[in-house]
Amino acid sequence: MTTTDLDAELADLTSLAREFFTKEVAPRYEEFAAAGQPDRALYRRAGELGLLCMSVPEEYGGGGATFAHEAVLFHEQARGGEISMQLGVHTGIVPHYLLAYAGEAQKRRWIPKLASGEWIGAIAMTEPGTGSDLQSIKTRAIRDGDEYVISGAKTFISNGATCDLIIIAAKTDPSQGASGLSLLVAEVGDDTPGFERGRKLKKIGQKGQDTTELFFDGLRVPAENLLGGTEGTGFIQLMQQLPQERLIVGCAALGAVESAYEQTLAYVREREAFGKPLFKLQNTRFELAEIATTLEVMRAFVTDAVDRHLRGELDVKRAAMIKLWCSEQQTQVVDRCLQLHGGYGYMEEYPIARLFVDGRIAKIYAGANEVMKDLIARLL
Repeated sequence: MTTTDLDAELADLTSLAREFFTKEVAPRYEEFAAAGQPDRALYRRAGELGLLCMSVPEEYGGGGATFAHEAVLFHEQARGGEISMQLGVHTGIVPHYLLAYAGEAQKRRWIPKLASGEWIGAIAMTEPGTGSDLQSIKTRAIRDGDEYVISGAKTFISNGATCDLIIIAAKTDPSQGASGLSLLVAEVGDDTPGFERGRKLKKIGQKGQDTTELFFDGLRVPAENLLGGTEGTGFIQLMQQLPQERLIVGCAALGAVESAYEQTLAYVREREAFGKPLFKLQNTRFELAEIATTLEVMRAFVTDAVDRHLRGELDVKRAAMIKLWCSEQQTQVVDRCLQLHGGYGYMEEYPIARLFVDGRIAKIYAGANEVMKDLIARLL
């Protein structure tokens, strides 16, 4: 199956997702930015519309569709310019760890609540002393009878302030390096013993998306919540799931570039300088010609990657290439588009300014681009 086989279906989904983000989410940007998090009710609304867990089987409350459908969601969210809802994590990452590694009872307990939007999901990998180096994680999970006791700290956790379910990367055997890493699932609330939400971190962009510190001080989770059922498999599980996470970054980058291009094209046709529209100036036309070409290449690259993923052929190297190249193009193109807006591009009231600061993180999360280059080089 390819995206071409799903053209009509994906077109209808595009219209639904675009309407949701442009009419129900984007107008509330200022509200979310002030609160430092989106309205939880929007997750419920997305669930009602069938926009969550679309590629998860129906038996677990999902849509029974494909990743191509999820790709439309991430693309349209970025294109709509309001990404306070961290759907990449909530519906693109967390449910797929559960689907791949959780026990049957856990799948039926957890995934439907994520699909409906009743619960919000998060994954806690990054620590104050470790970024992309997942092997250096220090959070501990010690077996105590039928439970694991988790202690440690995490930072930069998307959905950290709002999550009800969190996948925690912890060392079950610190002496084994990467082989001692395990993933455990915790159901959490503000009054969960041993669990504390820290401050919402202030960022240069994505101000309406909650990024938080988390602290674990003797947090107890049932032993059955160990993903995969065997200690020490966490690093392998992370490596297996990261290609989809990096493809999500590529889909969102494409949406952001489309939005920047469309906004800028409209702006330069209306804005005048030296007695004529900016679009009549050779530099403007040349810049947009190059941007339009980049956009077409991005679209082809991302579409090909989605098709490969649908066939189970998206490998680690290509996923890293998608993440690296698309995030680089996103930051470069949005910067060029902001420049064509002149001083107005620097004003927060213009959406291009928000695209500029919101998109900078794309070169950092899901593995810093420097790590992507090293990973690609090792696989040449």
